[in-house]
Amino acid sequence: MQDRQKQGTKPVGMFEVIITRRKRFGWRWQVCQSGKIFADGFERTRPSAKYHGERALFFLLSQAYLRNRSAAASED
Repeated sequence: MQDRQKQGTKPVGMFEVIITRRKRFGWRWQVCQSGKIFADGFERTRPSAKYHGERALFFLLSQAYLRNRSAAASED
C-alpha cells in the first residue's frame, strides 16, 4: 500500500456485473463499482442480459486502458 502512495496511484475497487430478474419485463443488468452504477439495461432473456452486461464491462475497461495509454504516449 505504501508503494502505491509513493508512486501517486490510488487503489481501485472491483467492477461487477449484476443480473436480476424482473417480474414481467425480463432481466436487468448493471455494471457497478462500490454501489455506483456505470451502465445498465434490460433484456428479455438471461443469456442476453449476461452478454450485454459483460460487453459493457469490457467496453468500460478497454476505454480506461486506451485513455491511460494515450496519456502515457503524450508524456513521452
